[in-house]
Amino acid sequence: MDKPLKTPPPYPIASVDHALRAATILQMEGGATVAQLAERLGVARSTAHRILAMLVYRDFAVQGENRVYRAGPVLELAAHSQSLVSRLRAAALPHLHRVVDLLDETANLIVRTGDTVRFIASVECRQALRVGSREGMVFPAHRTTAGLLLLADLTDEELEEVYAPERYRDRPADRPDLARVRTDLRRMRRNGFAVNRERSERGLVAVGVPVRDEDGTARAGLSVSMPSVRYDPHRLQHLVNALEAAAHALERDLAEQD
Repeated sequence: MDKPLKTPPPYPIASVDHALRAATILQMEGGATVAQLAERLGVARSTAHRILAMLVYRDFAVQGENRVYRAGPVLELAAHSQSLVSRLRAAALPHLHRVVDLLDETANLIVRTGDTVRFIASVECRQALRVGSREGMVFPAHRTTAGLLLLADLTDEELEEVYAPERYRDRPADRPDLARVRTDLRRMRRNGFAVNRERSERGLVAVGVPVRDEDGTARAGLSVSMPSVRYDPHRLQHLVNALEAAAHALERDLAEQD
């Protein structure tokens, strides 16, 4: 099996992780109260208050008169960006929440840049055993469900360019086996969806579908992730149908915006 995509540090610092996640929430979602942030992070309100106080001190956050904390000067430019990614994320969040309500599994929206993908939105389900949020994290495209779906949209020439050997001179072990990748991509083109059974992480299964532009180009990937012990192959079509309905609804919303 491939090495894990993200290996936690041997001595994780929970307070640092909480602060980074809090800053990401403020930057990408616009704002939160102490209570909302405490719920999202799974910490006490007093802890959330101390985290926000430090973010305010370092200009990562500001507190409004209504007690809502928002992105501060350090994050403001990105938080108010009208880029494609920010518009895509804002449009997708309601659909991700509906997917979670329907399937009770964690839902994600992913975009590709070169040979990597970034999780730009992630909504966790409420089950005790669940896949956690990967929002803001970057992974190799060929080892994620949505990444493979987005790679499947490329021509052979474009795929060769993405994985050109010279791009991997300093990290040859990271270059994937293109023959294997092409086999996976052909299957996904036929099916229209992707299933990742513990390919990226042991104990995790993900199912994904593409989100397309009006011209049919894959713009992003929409997926659900779940513990492998809860995955039932007999429910695959149900998962795909729910994801495709959400993807088509998001495509309509984006078309109206454009």
